[in-house]
Amino acid sequence: MKEEKLYAGKLPILALRGLAVFPDQTVHFDVGRAKSALALEAAMKADQTLFLVPQKDLLVDDPKLKDLYAVGTVAKVKQVLRPQGENLRILVTGVCRGRITEVFQSEPYLAGTIEAVPEAEEGDSMRGQALRREANSLYGLYLQMSEHPAQAVYLHMMASDSCGYIADSIAQNSGMEFPDKAKLLCQLNPVRRLEMALRLLHREMEMLNLESEIQEKTKEAMDKNQRDYYLREQIKVIQDELGDGEDENECEGYAGEIQKLKLSEDVEKKLLKDVERLKKQPFGSSEGAVLRNYLDTVLELPWNVKTKERLDVAAARKILEKDHFGMEKVKERILETIAVRQTAPEMPPQILCLVGPPGVGKTSISYSVAKALNRKMARVSLGGVHDEADIRGHRKTYVGAMPGRIVNAMIQAGSNNPVLLLDEIDKMGSDYRGDPSAALLEVLDGEQNRTYRDHYLEIPYDLSDVLFITTANTLDTVPRPLLDRMEIIELGSYTDEEKLMIAKNHLIPKQLQK
Repeated sequence: MKEEKLYAGKLPILALRGLAVFPDQTVHFDVGRAKSALALEAAMKADQTLFLVPQKDLLVDDPKLKDLYAVGTVAKVKQVLRPQGENLRILVTGVCRGRITEVFQSEPYLAGTIEAVPEAEEGDSMRGQALRREANSLYGLYLQMSEHPAQAVYLHMMASDSCGYIADSIAQNSGMEFPDKAKLLCQLNPVRRLEMALRLLHREMEMLNLESEIQEKTKEAMDKNQRDYYLREQIKVIQDELGDGEDENECEGYAGEIQKLKLSEDVEKKLLKDVERLKKQPFGSSEGAVLRNYLDTVLELPWNVKTKERLDVAAARKILEKDHFGMEKVKERILETIAVRQTAPEMPPQILCLVGPPGVGKTSISYSVAKALNRKMARVSLGGVHDEADIRGHRKTYVGAMPGRIVNAMIQAGSNNPVLLLDEIDKMGSDYRGDPSAALLEVLDGEQNRTYRDHYLEIPYDLSDVLFITTANTLDTVPRPLLDRMEIIELGSYTDEEKLMIAKNHLIPKQLQK
């Protein structure tokens, strides 16, 4: 207590921002404010003693008595450095706790009467010994975790039997928050101060553990990103050297075109998976060529391309009369079909089967129907077909695999609602490779062809908007289930008079134009 009374009296006051100085602790810090520099200068001119007290609000630039904590520290200035810049760097050692009893000067610096604050007697209890042992052990772990250079301080703590000194050392030489340090400075009971310091040190160590985990995860993520970036750059260089750099752009182009089609989720997912497989294929691989041909075929299909249908019976009649002479019953049946389509456009189109001897105009009248409806036209010749794969295609795993004739016709038509002419349907055969007429059952069924699956495509394609017209010379060889799906329109032979009119009105003018 004698030492504390020695420094009681009138002293310059230096307010600390974000810092607390404890008794028997040596600290260096910067002095930047003009008032603080003047208070330091006054102390140096006297006995190098001043009063250090933390301020409550760090943003207050000119603190008054109400802005300061109740308890501060009487300190001795050991060293003053003037480095390049405006701030002074000083080294101080805390002597004892104190409080301001009166401020008698506020300009040009704070000065007041300081009273030393005596600490409570701590005694040599078992609780105090246990707290000191726990504090020394815990602070040793803290130093290992934080790599804090305070080994000399730790040795002094180990040699001390004062709870107050150990608590002040922990507070001064740890990363506790400033408000917590200020509370420790204001706690005058040494045992309670050490208990408080231990709680705060536990919390600080938990914070260090969390920070360490966050830093480790961040470092791992950064290392992985850097590794991935490095490997990608190496792959790019290798691909450029091998001439594979264009493959990456090709795959991106495929993916972009697939996404533009706005297909169903399952179909798009399957196609993008094939694009990813193509990316992984080495340059010149046979599987890469198969995947390219497959994706090219899929993208050539008219998924969302549709021509605007013209459902006008009068206009259709004019076109049929202009292109064909006679066949009044046939024209009426076709016009009836168009009228039904005009009345209920949401219904699937009827499937027409034109039956008649060769040369009566079955094929040409199909072209006239396409022209009347403003639909595109594609023709599939089925004469002599005896392999089911001709209709449904081959699986793309086979060498030289291609899509079936239906898919090729859709690609040729360039729209998903063309008129598709299946010519010579009565001349299909069947053998050990399958029955093509059975494959046509799905194509010509309005309920099934919404999800028609070609073996080559392996994805559903909608044929429900296609108007199918089939031709045959006889119905004897056409399977009964196939006939049930079609509306039969019979075309008879021309009379001599009709042949004369056809030659006069159609054939001779065409020859004269040539």
